[in-house]
Amino acid sequence: MRAALFCLALFAAVSCCAEDLRVQVRIVHEKNPRETSNANVVVWLTPVSGVVKTPPPLEHIRLVQKNKEFTPHLLAITAGTSVEFPNEDPFFHNVFSLYKGKRFDLGLYEAGSSRSVKFDRPGVSFIFCNIHPDMSATVIALPTPYFAVSKANGETIIRNLPDGKYKMEVWYERSTPEALQKLTSEISVPASREVVVEVRELVPDKVPHKNKYGQDYDKNNPYGTQP
Repeated sequence: MRAALFCLALFAAVSCCAEDLRVQVRIVHEKNPRETSNANVVVWLTPVSGVVKTPPPLEHIRLVQKNKEFTPHLLAITAGTSVEFPNEDPFFHNVFSLYKGKRFDLGLYEAGSSRSVKFDRPGVSFIFCNIHPDMSATVIALPTPYFAVSKANGETIIRNLPDGKYKMEVWYERSTPEALQKLTSEISVPASREVVVEVRELVPDKVPHKNKYGQDYDKNNPYGTQP
């Protein structure tokens, strides 16, 4: 009986020190005024004080290539997570990232095969295909387990937050680093249980990019020419 009461008290103590934070995201669509979705905004929290334990990597994460698209378009993961890039199209792909974040080039690989990349440090990686210029995705590796991605209605829930103060940061593909930096703030848990974040859309939906050789995409030679 004493053991049972002790376990019950311990469970209650842990429960009262773990809160869910609701972040309501609102996107101001300046470039696409007819757009109403508030999806694909990443919100994460980093403890202000104390030791930040390295979060465990996630498992079985996939970024699929199908119908000349990456699915999902946005992945938020903990740093140290390996991501599979299966090719489910009936032709070759060449996945690469040569910008910020993790730099890699998976080379050409055929239908039905898969390759993986370990995102071993925090950062934002912009993913492209060297053959198909319209294919793009983003992988955000974070140094904290406290993160979430907003749904179409803007709802974002970060679960099981221990009591304390946190630095809240936001990322959105169509905003700018300067605008996102202004959204950085400090919150307290459990004092703050619901936060509203307004994100301004300042960048067009698709920004032109070069292939992995730093050249413009050539329709006559989709595989590109190495300098």
